Amino acid sequence: MKLTLRAGLAGIAAAAVAVGLAEIVAVFTGPLSSPLLAVGGVVVDHVPAPVKDFGISVFGTHDKTALITGTAILLAVYAGLVGIVALRSWLWAYAGIALFAVIGVSAAVTRHDAGVFAALPSLIAAAVAIFALRRLVPLAEAVEPVDSDSRRRFLVGVGIVAGVGVVGGFAGRLFTSSRAVTEARKSVVLPKSSAAVPTVPAGAQVAGATPYVSSNESFYRIDTSLYPPQVDPATWQLRIHGMVRNPITITWEQLLQRQMVERYVTLACVSNEVGGDLIGNALWLGTALKDLLDEADPLPDADQAVARSVDGWTCGSPTAVLRDGRDALLAIGMNGQPLPVEHGFPVRMVVPGLYGYVSACKWVTEIELTRFTDFDAYWVPRGWSALGPIKTESRIDTPKDGAKRPAGQVMIAGVAWAQHRGISKVEVQVDDNAWEAATLAPAVSADTWVQWSYAWQGTKGDHRIQVRATDAEGQTQTEEGAPPAPDGATGWHSVEVTVD
Repeated sequence: MKLTLRAGLAGIAAAAVAVGLAEIVAVFTGPLSSPLLAVGGVVVDHVPAPVKDFGISVFGTHDKTALITGTAILLAVYAGLVGIVALRSWLWAYAGIALFAVIGVSAAVTRHDAGVFAALPSLIAAAVAIFALRRLVPLAEAVEPVDSDSRRRFLVGVGIVAGVGVVGGFAGRLFTSSRAVTEARKSVVLPKSSAAVPTVPAGAQVAGATPYVSSNESFYRIDTSLYPPQVDPATWQLRIHGMVRNPITITWEQLLQRQMVERYVTLACVSNEVGGDLIGNALWLGTALKDLLDEADPLPDADQAVARSVDGWTCGSPTAVLRDGRDALLAIGMNGQPLPVEHGFPVRMVVPGLYGYVSACKWVTEIELTRFTDFDAYWVPRGWSALGPIKTESRIDTPKDGAKRPAGQVMIAGVAWAQHRGISKVEVQVDDNAWEAATLAPAVSADTWVQWSYAWQGTKGDHRIQVRATDAEGQTQTEEGAPPAPDGATGWHSVEVTVD
């Protein structure tokens, strides 16, 4: 093993133990003070919209895992180079570690509501890295090709240091989880709905289509939080302020005393590609946002309600939409359970008809009434539209693209959505033949997606199947394809199938 390779391994091992112990320190200073999560959060906040779209299109709901993994790989490469540099100049090696510390500290202390102690994990990590590197590099230099004892001492040293780092990292994550709000969530007893709970009509589920009601576990998750904020209901408050005549603040206990309703609402992410799966339907329990806003009494020109998450993320919803009578909810329950932590526990917003980036604020603690001309929410300066009404869309769930079917009857099925407007018609076209009306299944309301089916007599050969939907206002989705940015993807979903 060459000396440069041994030095690189020493650098990587030093970085591993540094980051691992930093995770343990972050148990006490907050999970977002962890160097990996802090730097990753800065990347999420500043990545250009096209890069963000690419990440979601490739990794989907695993985009955060991919980001953390990529950050760790870059750190390993950087650490390896620092180890090699240490062979020639300790001064430059120290400078490399100092740069790592500066980046980590800067990222940590600029997180929302971060205190001075957020700098500790990165500073301690830098000190640990120097200590480990000072001991491993001399071991690397002492190894001679014929000296098996020296080689063994080096490899054992690298193994121990790296092992401590791995154990420390997992322990830090474990301790962070144990300090989380899991127990608090388990103790929550949801109040009953004050109105009749809608029932899913018989026949709403079509064979081959995605489940009409998405489970909590399968419901898509797209947000900017690398680690879901841990909010204790006992300390949670919602403040409604800004351009209002009567600013109000409510606690968790006060929220539970308000009238609650359960409603099925389909949520969709603006990043959803045509035919994508960043959409889900669930039964939400919550109190009407309209009632809360009416109590705060917004001024006439307060046309934007800016919701803020506990981590500082913002979204701006048209005030008029939140007050027009639709089931816009301050939600506390999902499919009969308290909100999962990753979906906004203890409280989030649910607004039918608006993409999530302008309405579905998770971990919400503040709603500020303002004007669109005075404030741009999180995604607007990043190139996204200030308004985000959900577009009429449809998707083929079966057969899948590239599927093979025997000649004869082939069932084509999928979902269509135009939340708060509803779907009036779905049509299917095979090759260049005429558009044919599909059969619509019943749905709970216009606020949810609808499933559809079409029986096609398949003939041998390769075929192209596409679908389009028309909403209850008579608007048919456009054939013109467009990417998600800036206000939602458009186009007709199509699949290629082979009939044998």
